[in-house]
Amino acid sequence: MAKADLPLVGVRKLRAQGGYKLWVQFSDGSEGVHDFASMIEEGGEMVEPLRDEEFFARVHVEYGVPTWPNGFDVDAIALHMKMEADGELLLPASAP
Repeated sequence: MAKADLPLVGVRKLRAQGGYKLWVQFSDGSEGVHDFASMIEEGGEMVEPLRDEEFFARVHVEYGVPTWPNGFDVDAIALHMKMEADGELLLPASAP
């Protein structure tokens, strides 16, 4: 995908769905549920606290990206592209 083809989106809203799943709504109106279990399994110092499902559920939107209390965040454009590629996004009703 060329740089100009990257979707310029941010996260507008999100909601924990239990386990490591989040419902995400993007600024382009698309929305869907993404399971972050594989990211949690990969581990890492910043990801480790997210293994606690109660901590994971404390996610919030900060500057248009999903962010957790320990400062860990996920790039909104990369998340949008991953969800689109995995067929997880529903487009807004007004989309062609």
